[in-house]
Amino acid sequence: MQRRYAILDVFTDRTLSGNQLAVVLDGDGLDDRQMQAIALEFNLPETIFVRPPRTNGHTANVRIFTPGRELPFAGHPTVGCAIALAMETNGSSNSIIVLEEPVGPVRCGVKVEGTAGFAEFDLPKLPEPSGTAASNETIAAALSLNPTDIGFENHRPSCFSAGTPFCLVPVRDLAAAERAEANLSIWDEAFNDRESAWASFIYCRETVNHDNQFHARMFAPRGGIPEDPATGSAVAAFAGAIAMFDSPRDGWSKFGIEQGLEMKRPSKIFLELEMTQGEMSAGRIGGDAIVFARGAFEA
Repeated sequence: MQRRYAILDVFTDRTLSGNQLAVVLDGDGLDDRQMQAIALEFNLPETIFVRPPRTNGHTANVRIFTPGRELPFAGHPTVGCAIALAMETNGSSNSIIVLEEPVGPVRCGVKVEGTAGFAEFDLPKLPEPSGTAASNETIAAALSLNPTDIGFENHRPSCFSAGTPFCLVPVRDLAAAERAEANLSIWDEAFNDRESAWASFIYCRETVNHDNQFHARMFAPRGGIPEDPATGSAVAAFAGAIAMFDSPRDGWSKFGIEQGLEMKRPSKIFLELEMTQGEMSAGRIGGDAIVFARGAFEA
């Protein structure tokens, strides 16, 4: 049968930037093997499959795949899918979209206009520690850096998950972030053999665009993603590191995270977190997306 799809650029308001996403709008009836094969065929960072919801009042049940594996939760598929579905059902308007993801229901506020939109979603799960990071020496070697490049101020490598686990690696400055690249000869020792971290999200305070608070890159070569231009699930986990190391004041704080610049796919992710009596009590991820292409395939 013919299955409709849309390709969106996510965490950007311009095509040919941000993070690419395929939204399979007619995903009902596909089994796990077929969805994984289709994700590999698209060969984009992630492909999300839309199916009828299991619960009344929800918009859709979804499954998310990289070219190499399924994810229980991911940020740019959530943002892009919510915007694509809002376009399908409501046209140019504000709406609430609820996506049933393996991590749980994700509530998204969406505003669309034409082929572009903005979506913000509540974190379905607050970040929590997911294990212990490897040594600075091992992490540095896996990222082709020097041990002295790892860490700044009181920030040190940590492992957090808000549905998908990441090793969060602070680096001292923008130059170190730009030099980083995955060294597969030691990658598994630093990251991939650890249930606490299937990927590495590196960050620094120095930014290219001065209206942002952090510069970031994300590497997940064993998951089929040599580098990702924008990673909402990593930013959701990163909220745990911000809460732990920076101790924001009680109330809401907002951060802009730039990513993808080294890949010529500039992206911006908005993170909001709420602190209550010194503990993180809520969080949101937001960003823009724009439709690049639409089509159909046989499967």
